[in-house]
Amino acid sequence: MQRTLYGLIGERLSHSISPQIHSAIMDRSGIKGSYHLFEVERPLLGDAVRGLKALGAAGTNVTIPYKSSVIEHLDKVSAEAQRIGAVNTIDFKDGLCSGYNTDYFGFEMMLRRAGIDIKGRSFLMLGTGGAAKAVAACLEDFGASRIAAASTNVEKAKEALGGVEIISYDAIKELGDIDVIVNCTPLGMHPNTESSPLPEELLPKFGAAVDLIYNPRKTLFLAQASRRGLKAADGLYMLVGQAVKAQEIWNDMKLEQEMVDEVYEKVKQLL
Repeated sequence: MQRTLYGLIGERLSHSISPQIHSAIMDRSGIKGSYHLFEVERPLLGDAVRGLKALGAAGTNVTIPYKSSVIEHLDKVSAEAQRIGAVNTIDFKDGLCSGYNTDYFGFEMMLRRAGIDIKGRSFLMLGTGGAAKAVAACLEDFGASRIAAASTNVEKAKEALGGVEIISYDAIKELGDIDVIVNCTPLGMHPNTESSPLPEELLPKFGAAVDLIYNPRKTLFLAQASRRGLKAADGLYMLVGQAVKAQEIWNDMKLEQEMVDEVYEKVKQLL
């Protein structure tokens, strides 16, 4: 059976640009297939995974709110996805449903493209949800010297992010200088573009600012960071990078960096 069906499982997907991203990847890499959006109600999540497997799908992505709950419906989960506790990519091969977390790889690709080193650098994450877990695992594996996270619920965050230094938002002003600050919250995302996760006067404590949000590409947080002289990077390259990694997993191939950059340039025009 030719494996040509791909897609995205989520609850509300009307604003997703994943089909355009994956179509651009497939066009430039010679992959034959089509990518579809599958809106699934929570009680039917397991049925959706099994249904795609039965239909001979090559793979699917998974997004909010199912990245953690989908794990119980899988046969195998990769090491990085186990550590993070979230799956955003499912591969259907050899009769198995195997889960991966390609956000992990997309984040590293984004920092590398932005010229932000991980090894030996200190990082503060804003937020301690699923995105922060992927970021923390990546930073740990690539040799960050210090990984801290600000949370509105410090005790709960300590349970969720073992091994990460957890502080309150109020305590940020007491921190010494940190190399990179990463917004892992939805604050500033369209349509609530007038919000920011951090007061602007605290930004000079950092050398670079990264926002996982890609719509808008220049959030208020990044605009303020740029105004304060920080190197700034938005989340669009991470979105493209995680999609590229998913296609590599589904098709047992390695895609060239030049092609990834071409897809990114095309996707930029959508926002």
